[in-house]
Amino acid sequence: MARQVVQRAKEAFLSGRTRPLEFRLQQLQSLQRMITEKETEICTALKQDLHRSQYDTPLLELISIENELKLAMEKLSEWASRRPVEKNLLSLSDEVYIHPQPLGVVLIIGAWNYPWAVTLLPLVGAIAAGNAAVVKPSELSEHSSLLLRALLPRYLDMELYPVVMGGASETQELLRLRFDHIFYTGSCAVGRLVMEAAARYLTPVTLELGGKSPCYIDKNCNIMVACRRITWGKFVNCGQTCIAPDYILCERSIQGRVVDCIRQTLLEFYGIDPKSSPDYGRIINRHHFNRVVGLMEGYAPVLGGQSDPSQCYIAPTVLRDVPPHSRLMQEEIFGPVLPIVTVSDMDDAISFINEREKPLALYIFSSDKKAINKMMEETTSGGVTVNDVMMHYTLSSLPFGGVGQSGMGRYHGKHTFEQLSHHRACLVRSLAMENVNLSRYPPQDRRRARRVKMALKSPLIDMSKRTLVWAVVATIIGYYLKSYEWIWMKFS
Repeated sequence: MARQVVQRAKEAFLSGRTRPLEFRLQQLQSLQRMITEKETEICTALKQDLHRSQYDTPLLELISIENELKLAMEKLSEWASRRPVEKNLLSLSDEVYIHPQPLGVVLIIGAWNYPWAVTLLPLVGAIAAGNAAVVKPSELSEHSSLLLRALLPRYLDMELYPVVMGGASETQELLRLRFDHIFYTGSCAVGRLVMEAAARYLTPVTLELGGKSPCYIDKNCNIMVACRRITWGKFVNCGQTCIAPDYILCERSIQGRVVDCIRQTLLEFYGIDPKSSPDYGRIINRHHFNRVVGLMEGYAPVLGGQSDPSQCYIAPTVLRDVPPHSRLMQEEIFGPVLPIVTVSDMDDAISFINEREKPLALYIFSSDKKAINKMMEETTSGGVTVNDVMMHYTLSSLPFGGVGQSGMGRYHGKHTFEQLSHHRACLVRSLAMENVNLSRYPPQDRRRARRVKMALKSPLIDMSKRTLVWAVVATIIGYYLKSYEWIWMKFS
């Protein structure tokens, strides 16, 4: 089944129908129409999958997709156009440019926590870049996946952009096939399997993984504001966000204040009983519920801790004085549990972060610019946001992606187009003016070698700037190209 779907997508791509920009624009417009027309059904599916509020879904997923589509449609002609590059003296009369080309058939493996955004954002870039794309949504977000399977063929070319359903075995079957790029969002463990499968065909991959994104709170900041923003980022979508603050680092002297501020914010956000709040979500399934509950074993929460397996409900939970080497600090939590680890100062926090795998995101709360710059300079992460959380994700102008164990590659906006394009190097030369090439041909002598060396080492000329100096130089050199020997006698 999967093999036939991929083969049809490949044949459809090779037919050439994705190459015209008009076709790509039409597909992007259809996808935009789908999001607009089916917003209610999408919100309903996410309510069934994650108990997500109907008001959260547009904010967390649909608006970002719409913005991505609008940007791609506005900029497609610019992104896909030939890009002139600098020349040297030997290529002055040539056409020299970079030509973005489609890669071919892309496999997009989505995730269940944001099943529309993390699946359709890469698809927007794949369509814009002229690729075919096989879409594999997560089986865990069942209602969203079924709806996506039903909707995409109604709005998009079903041969070029098919949806393949199923679980781990179907994903493994897909990974045994040959693609031109694989785009995966999910866990590090599965990311390794994806990369291993891709290696068989030397297929390039984009891995959007996760990890433990640290959140440092400096004692010299507005702790109440910091905790309100952290509380939102940590507990939205019931903590099931790859760039959610995984844990807090702060000095022991402000730990109590941090807990109090989070307590006040939780009351403000979700009321006395978050379980009855329409704005608080649920864990995706019983397996992940048990996993998150298991991470809390042995701790006495200072906030929350309640759970209900019948609803996959875990209350917003805060744990203080968590040991740095505890099990809770060894794996990504991906749930509504927020550990606080105390450090002696910022240097201690930087050491703590650098001793662990590079995170997908880093959050710094401070009013001290020197302290902020120090932490940014001395740490590494996929992205960083200062005095807020997760907001770097919302900008299409910023590349989103990990580093090290948190992933490779990047996307959003033009970055997705670039990631899913082949940047073909092109030099187009005339068969005329063969005298220009004489110095590189045998038989060689000192004079010829000196001339070709001078030409190859000449400063690159940016013809796009059209400055007066370069215009004059280009005119003179172009005039004398047929008299190559005369030019080099003048310059040598």
